[in-house]
Amino acid sequence: MTLPLFVAVPLPADIAERLALLGGGVPGARWVPAENMHVTLRYLGELDGMMADDVTACLSGIDAPPFEIAIDGVDHFGSRKEAHVVYAGVQPREPLKRLRDKIEIALQRIGIKADECKYQPHVTLARMRRGNADRVGRFMEANSLMMSQRFRVDAFCLYESIRGRDGAIYNELERYALR
Repeated sequence: MTLPLFVAVPLPADIAERLALLGGGVPGARWVPAENMHVTLRYLGELDGMMADDVTACLSGIDAPPFEIAIDGVDHFGSRKEAHVVYAGVQPREPLKRLRDKIEIALQRIGIKADECKYQPHVTLARMRRGNADRVGRFMEANSLMMSQRFRVDAFCLYESIRGRDGAIYNELERYALR
């Protein structure tokens, strides 16, 4: 049996709710519910039970200090004409990148292949089935100045993604305190 896993920073409930309220007005968008919002640090994909146990153990050895971040504006991946993800930005990015680098090194030590993608800290707001350039553009303009209060990141989590008919449900498997 394999588990689809990823490592992420959970969002405070009030910030996730505020982001979820932005949803709507863009045809073809599948909006992420508040309970699924997070800042991904590393997608792991499908892992067997033994490798999942190794990941759980290696993540417990991560030593990093707590830090503060804020949600800052919205953007998209893909061209405006063919956006495939609408997301909220995160500032400052450096503490998240440093934490991700430590996680990446630990995962490589247990045999997980290096992530080839450039890391862009963000919170996914919607996935697009088909883009509507005008509506995506209006959404970007209407929410470009959106900013949350700063919040403390004092933990990261290992999640399992359970696919369902109505989308994925993310189940927190482990929480790792920053110290």
